[in-house]
Amino acid sequence: MTAGWLVAILAAPHITLSPAWRTAALFCHLTCLVVGFGAVLTVDWFSLRWLLRREPLGTVLTTARGSHLLIWSGLVGLVVSGAALGPDTSSGLVWVKLLAVLTVGINGLFLGRVSDRLAAHEGRPPWAALLPGVASATVSQLGWWTATLVGFWNSQT
Repeated sequence: MTAGWLVAILAAPHITLSPAWRTAALFCHLTCLVVGFGAVLTVDWFSLRWLLRREPLGTVLTTARGSHLLIWSGLVGLVVSGAALGPDTSSGLVWVKLLAVLTVGINGLFLGRVSDRLAAHEGRPPWAALLPGVASATVSQLGWWTATLVGFWNSQT
């Protein structure tokens, strides 16, 4: 995850796009945001419903497994299209976004392990087993929203 992120940052200054290709890269970037973050929001919604005892854990885990490809495809697409858009790495705000993206990726790897541990429990897992998932879901939301908001603010300047 870290290596791919670093390659994208190092490659970004060497990519020059025509206005038409820049528009295409921006469209791809926004599409990948919708796909990846939308899938994350769906999994988190089902997780919240499970915590409120409105869904069985199996439904949450099935949703997470089914969303896995969408989340990772969206994140990889965001990194690649973001590099093509040529982020200004001299900006502190851009580094906040870049670090948020890296955090989301590393956290996603951790969440996969948390999901596997929860799937191994019979019945309702104890709170000690849930806390890593809750903490990781919180980090995920903070990371996705931070990157989204910084991207929006940068597009306004």
